[in-house]
Amino acid sequence: MNKTYFTGNRRRAYESMKPGSLAVFFSGCELRKTIDEYYPFFAQRNFVYLTGIEQKNTFLLAGKDSAGSTWERLYILPPDAMAERWTGRRVKPAEVEAVSGVADIRYEQNFLADFRALTVSGAYENLYLDLYRQNAEDPDSPAHSFCALVARDYPFLKIENSNPILRKLRTVKQPCEIEALRKAEEITRSGIIAMMKASRPGMYEYQYKAEFDRALGQYGPQGPGFPPIISAGNNNFCIHYYAYTGQAHDGDMILNDVGAKWNHMINDVSRGFPCNGKFMDKQKLLYNCALETSNYMFSIIRPGMKMADVDRTIREYNAQLLVDAGVLDDVANVGRYMWHGGAHHIGYDVHDAIATPEIITPNMTFCVDVGIYHEDWGIGFRVEDNCLVTESGCENLSAGIPRTIEEIEDIMN
Repeated sequence: MNKTYFTGNRRRAYESMKPGSLAVFFSGCELRKTIDEYYPFFAQRNFVYLTGIEQKNTFLLAGKDSAGSTWERLYILPPDAMAERWTGRRVKPAEVEAVSGVADIRYEQNFLADFRALTVSGAYENLYLDLYRQNAEDPDSPAHSFCALVARDYPFLKIENSNPILRKLRTVKQPCEIEALRKAEEITRSGIIAMMKASRPGMYEYQYKAEFDRALGQYGPQGPGFPPIISAGNNNFCIHYYAYTGQAHDGDMILNDVGAKWNHMINDVSRGFPCNGKFMDKQKLLYNCALETSNYMFSIIRPGMKMADVDRTIREYNAQLLVDAGVLDDVANVGRYMWHGGAHHIGYDVHDAIATPEIITPNMTFCVDVGIYHEDWGIGFRVEDNCLVTESGCENLSAGIPRTIEEIEDIMN
């Protein structure tokens, strides 16, 4: 991504703002882990989408006057030799401009005074903030804290939520984003193949993860786009499993739900494979039901299809295959073996924060995720691939990652 990309993202966001408005976006701050340690900083995704900057305590302030003209400023951390000695070099104004395309760069200690001057000028009536909570009990983000400050000190400003604007912009992917996803697929492929080739009975889940991490590390420091889910045997029945303490026993399936990050874009791929490199009959039966369902979906997804029909069709088609195979008694009972949804969008987040569309359009990217969990047989896995909607159909971006039984066994043996 270059500054033209970030400048374009901001321009489209500003177009959706009302005249006479200010907007503030926050990169976020560190979260304390323990007495003398913080969790690694992870910048707020909408802020990165607008600026390309991933430094803590950085703010984007923009304005749109009554005539519709816009301006923008970025507030960054000032140079601090002692702080930089301990926690790393801070980006400089020229570097921020080169990445973001924002020319007016100021230091963060000036932000509140500048904001106060703008609000009392009488030129602005509205304030856009990125206000989003996944759950009511989530801690306040910097945007929520600032919203409370504004309500107290500047009650004449009307608060507008910029989150729906950014979600809409992120729904359809741009060419450079699609290219970044293609690179992420290539990197993810190397990690999955590394696990397949190293696999053997007796191997621990943390050793599979070490193989995956090492493969991704050969492409640079960006690494996984989310904590890898890698499990063996009965641990496969925990959908979001992160312990990595289990051991693979002969005959166990290995479940991996993983994805690399490249140029801010994250993919999401799942493959199930037997730790000994050879599918048993029951594993073959279930795996082929999932794979056939996936292949069917990639044959029918196209522009104009309802997004809700993707998940519905995955469940219905797979349910019928399970009934035909004698595994399931009735399609109405598919929830016995299918425990989660079959599609979610990917991009800046692995479950991308987009405006969920009613109708599919070209350049949307989402997962086709077919999971089967048969506890009585001790078999749980998912076949998850990444779909790019094209002008006339769709493309499986992760088709190059071994997915048939023959391809998997060939790689492993």
